[in-house]
Amino acid sequence: MKACIFDLDGTLFDSMNVWTDIDIEFLEKRNIAIPDDYTDTVLSMSFSEAATYTIERFSLPDSTQDLLREWNDMAIYAYENTVPMKPYAKEYLLSLQKQGFSLAVATSGTPELYEPALLRHGIYDCFEVICNAREVGCGKSQPDIFLLTAKKLGLSPCDCILFEDILPAVKSAKSIGMTVYAVYDKSSETDWDKIAKLADGVIFDFQNAPTLKRTGEV
Repeated sequence: MKACIFDLDGTLFDSMNVWTDIDIEFLEKRNIAIPDDYTDTVLSMSFSEAATYTIERFSLPDSTQDLLREWNDMAIYAYENTVPMKPYAKEYLLSLQKQGFSLAVATSGTPELYEPALLRHGIYDCFEVICNAREVGCGKSQPDIFLLTAKKLGLSPCDCILFEDILPAVKSAKSIGMTVYAVYDKSSETDWDKIAKLADGVIFDFQNAPTLKRTGEV
């Protein structure tokens, strides 16, 4: 293996509660109780896909752009100021980098959110490649973002290890031959048994994350 690709929300960032809070606040403003399946449904979607789905599901009068702007405003403050990394995640990244792994990000998030958080935590420069779902026009239920990330690294998907926390992303990455380590996050607890069964390995705590061996030359 030559490269490690990381999801951000729910994997490196302990941020899923931010999105749950935004979902609740956004719908409460419109006197809509959040359905039990809503958060899980939008998890793997790109920002624009989630906006379109939300408008259609709840018959909202908002335009996609208006909705995206409102979500963005709510999230930017959290990512700039409060979203933490998962314990020992930074140390794990630095250890992989020291071993010579190429590091990359594949995220459904948008640059205006994740860039301030990466910079605040001092890990922006760890990554040779950062890809987001906006670049491919679809969410992680399709493998496009993982294919693009591997391509930008100059590698085949089978030379990459992905760290992810949601079932649709694990499925799509496995479908193109990536090795996948599932990172436990409470937001994916309902799917955890399926995730763990499909993944090549699981991580509950980055302090005890596996020691990986880099093979070949990039």
